[in-house]
Amino acid sequence: MKKLLAACKASYSQEEYERLKRAVEFAKNAHAGQLRESGEPYHIHPEAVALSVFDMGMDENSVIAGLLHDTLEDCGVSYSTIKEMFGEEVASMVDGVTKLTKSGNVNITSREDRQAENLRKMFIAIAKDVRVVIIKLADRLHNMQTLEYCDPEKRYRKAKETMEVYAPLAHRFGMGVMKCELEDLSFEYLHPDECRRLKEEIEPQQEERMNLLANAMQTITKQLAEAGIEAEIGGRRKHLYSIYKKMVKQNVTIDKIYDMVALRVIVHTVNDCYAALGVIHSMWPPMPGRFKDYIAMPKTNNYRSLHTTLFGDNKMPFEVQIRTLEMHKAAEYGIAAHWMYKEGRQRQDELDSKLAWLREALEYESLADTTREFVENIRKDFFSDFVFVLTPTGEIIDLPAGSTPVDFAYRIHTDVGNHTQHAKVNGSMVKLDYKLKNHDVVDIITSQQAAPRRDWLNFVKTQQAKAKVKNWFKKANRDENIMRGREMLADAAKRQGHQLADITKSDYVEEMVKRYNFSNMDDVYAALGYGGLTTKQVLHPLIEQFRKEKKERELAERFSKGEEQKSNDCTGIRVLGEENMAVRFAGCCSPVPNDAIIGYITRGRGVSIHHAECKNVKHLLEDAERIVTVEWMAEQTQKYPVNVILVSHERVGLLMDITQTLMSMNVNLMGISAKKDDSEVVNIQLSFEVKNSEYLNSIMRGLGKIEGVERVSRVV
Repeated sequence: MKKLLAACKASYSQEEYERLKRAVEFAKNAHAGQLRESGEPYHIHPEAVALSVFDMGMDENSVIAGLLHDTLEDCGVSYSTIKEMFGEEVASMVDGVTKLTKSGNVNITSREDRQAENLRKMFIAIAKDVRVVIIKLADRLHNMQTLEYCDPEKRYRKAKETMEVYAPLAHRFGMGVMKCELEDLSFEYLHPDECRRLKEEIEPQQEERMNLLANAMQTITKQLAEAGIEAEIGGRRKHLYSIYKKMVKQNVTIDKIYDMVALRVIVHTVNDCYAALGVIHSMWPPMPGRFKDYIAMPKTNNYRSLHTTLFGDNKMPFEVQIRTLEMHKAAEYGIAAHWMYKEGRQRQDELDSKLAWLREALEYESLADTTREFVENIRKDFFSDFVFVLTPTGEIIDLPAGSTPVDFAYRIHTDVGNHTQHAKVNGSMVKLDYKLKNHDVVDIITSQQAAPRRDWLNFVKTQQAKAKVKNWFKKANRDENIMRGREMLADAAKRQGHQLADITKSDYVEEMVKRYNFSNMDDVYAALGYGGLTTKQVLHPLIEQFRKEKKERELAERFSKGEEQKSNDCTGIRVLGEENMAVRFAGCCSPVPNDAIIGYITRGRGVSIHHAECKNVKHLLEDAERIVTVEWMAEQTQKYPVNVILVSHERVGLLMDITQTLMSMNVNLMGISAKKDDSEVVNIQLSFEVKNSEYLNSIMRGLGKIEGVERVSRVV
């Protein structure tokens, strides 16, 4: 912790410094004996986070919260202890950074749901105190910088989460340096081959580019001094991932990327920015269409700068960015720059404006059925590629690329969206499915008689607009939606050969209603009617329930007629000491010949045959009087159903390889289902028929040889 104490000593008062020293000792004691995956003492991580927070100019409470950010999660320290020792501000920030499920507040087993709940908690904490996001991003950055020590699956998962959530979050808060470093680190783990190739393509001309930049810096410094403009000039390489993303988006090769290097000119005033631009444009010819004025029209994250691309010596292009020192701090550190100037900490209105997007995003919670949907809606609407459009009064609104005037209307207000009649873009009438472009001026014409149309759901882009259109239909036309939904389900059922009355008995729909958190089947019909559910989502489980009961009813009828399977018939099972005993195979474990088996006398349905290792056997053995000895008959001619679980890394062609392997072994595949988790691992359940356990084992060995397959196991 010496680095942190040394860095802070010159900036802190004696009282502040003593408080920091207490926090350092507290963190070291809390993490005593803990090691990182690199084998280093764990306290190295919180010190790095606190240093990063300090370097961004944050206040002392933020630095201490950064130092203690893992103590609630990993050390069993209580919230009240931190509050008592360092104050409620620090305790609240530490709690905001702490993962929800690690702190024991929510019992969730799914990794996706855990992640969603953690992100939801973090968003709420940020809205309450924006310093939480600065600590969280510093935490994530240091973890990404040391990710090499983790196993490959964790590296990929963390890099993907960083690219999808944390880098966009840094961008949203204007933290350019943080965003670029997080993207480059994630890029290295998500696309290692592309990353390596790109470095190799860039390197040959990199020395020439940097020489060009050095010469241009000298020339510009001299010319600006002669023009009486004081400036600080620096140069940089373009970040690797931004080059890759531009190449992919524009479908171009490396030679078409014109801002591989950039020169930054920092001046005192806005007037100096434009004056410097004039001087620089007189020195080298600018590239047409490559000038952007983000001072007159800032980005929604408050980024302000002038950008121009010039043809330098040897016609090699380079970019120049011109900004004031305050603009530069805001571009580098984003919302953290708010704490860099003491007077800046008082500008609460400015801080509130920077948080407006997040408070709007939190309103999405009421539009989503689950936390995972809520987080996904935020990601799609606020963390994707944007277009920047303007209201008639000049207010900038950012929307996901591909958005329409209807999306714009709902972003303004729900009532504006619900009563949209026409739209004008740049003064001309356009269709409501028009794709908005950067800098379009959008004017929505409303009417109290106008209302949402169902076809809007076919073209609106934002999750907000989709949810609000569906919500309008849900509330406005419930009776009509119920009727429409019932007709839709009846038609779909008829196409599957079923009557609606047969598959919507009370026993069947009970589980359906619970699944979607509805009160009754009318709610399900209404959801179908306004587009909240599809007929496939509803019909499939109803038909499954119908078929299951029908099969059980037919089996019961067979038993009542004396047609039950006997111990000496086609089941291939002999019940020792019993004659003419009805026999059936348990569906939970699907035993096959040569498996160790036990028999259990059921009430009214004969003997149920279980695999000896079936998960239900322990419970059955408690009723020992019902256990009978059973054995396989010597001669077996029929085949028996079995279920197998295959765990593999996801890849193209995996299912084809599985089916071809089974075909080559003359296996009749009866069913297949697959589920992927967030680490690109897929679990596949296969159902097929086999003659005996030896044949099954050979099939499982064959499946285990398929590329990417990690494990094959039988369901018993």
